[in-house]
Amino acid sequence: MDKLKKLTSQKEKVDNQRPSESRRLVPALSRTIQIMDLICSSDERLTISEISRRVGIPKSTAYGICATLVEHEMLMRRDDQSFRIGPHVMRWSNAFSRSIDVMDEFIAIWDSDSDFPGATITLSVRDGADVVYLAVRNSEKYQGFFSFSVGARLPAAFTATGKAFLMQMRESDVRRLYADGLPEPLTPASVQSLDALMEELNQFKKLGYSIDNEQVSDGMRCYAKIVLDSQNMPVAGIAASIPADALTSEEERKIVTSLEAMAEKISRRMGADIRAIHTSSR
Repeated sequence: MDKLKKLTSQKEKVDNQRPSESRRLVPALSRTIQIMDLICSSDERLTISEISRRVGIPKSTAYGICATLVEHEMLMRRDDQSFRIGPHVMRWSNAFSRSIDVMDEFIAIWDSDSDFPGATITLSVRDGADVVYLAVRNSEKYQGFFSFSVGARLPAAFTATGKAFLMQMRESDVRRLYADGLPEPLTPASVQSLDALMEELNQFKKLGYSIDNEQVSDGMRCYAKIVLDSQNMPVAGIAASIPADALTSEEERKIVTSLEAMAEKISRRMGADIRAIHTSSR
C-alpha cells in the first residue's frame, strides 16, 4: 500500500509539472493571429486604437505587434495610419496552393472517414455548361445499376454537382450561361426550362445542398455539396448517388449529413474560411 501511495504521489507530481495544452500556447502569437484575421475580414480601415479595442489588448501591445508585422511585410501601413495585408502573406498563400490538390483531399477523406451507405461518390468540376468527373467511387452494393467514369462530361443543368455550382452563381450569370436554352433532356424528369431551373436553384439555396432526382438517369437520385477554395470560391462538387427506390428517409438523412461534413472538411483543408460562410448565412 505504501508503495502504491508513493507511485501515485510521483505521478501526480509529474502531471503537475507537465504543461497543459493551454500553457503550451504563445499568447503573443495568438494575439498576432487575431490581428491578422481581423484585418483580413474587415472592410473598414483599422488603426491601432480600433485594433486594440476589438482584440481587447492595450494599445502599446497592438502597436508592437503591428510594427513587427509591418517590418516583415505581413502588414502595410497606409497614409491614414490604418493597416492592410502585406505582400509577404502571398508567399505563404502560394506555397499553400502548391501543396494541396482537391482530388488528393477527396481521396484521403473518403478513405479515412466517409459514411455513405451503398452510394456512388463522385468529385467533379464545372467546365462552362458541363461538369467533368475527376474522381469516382462506384457503389459495390448497386453494381450495374448505374456508374460514372473519370473524365465523363454531363450537362450541369441536370446533375446534382452542376446544380450545386449553379446555385453559387448570380441569376443573371446563370441566364447568360443558358442564353441559347437548356441542353436536350437526358430523361423525362430533366428540367425543361430556364425558369424551372432557377426555381430549383432557389429551393436548393434554402436547403444548402442540391438534388438530381432522376434527371440524369432513370431511377437514380443524387445529392451534392460544393467544395470551396482558400478564396471561398467554388472549386469542386462532391455528390452521392443511389437508387431512388432504395432510399429510406433515414438513409437520405445520413447521406446528406455525411456529404455536408465531407464538403466542409475538404473545404477547410483547401483553406476555406468556414466561419465566415456560417456567419454570412445567418
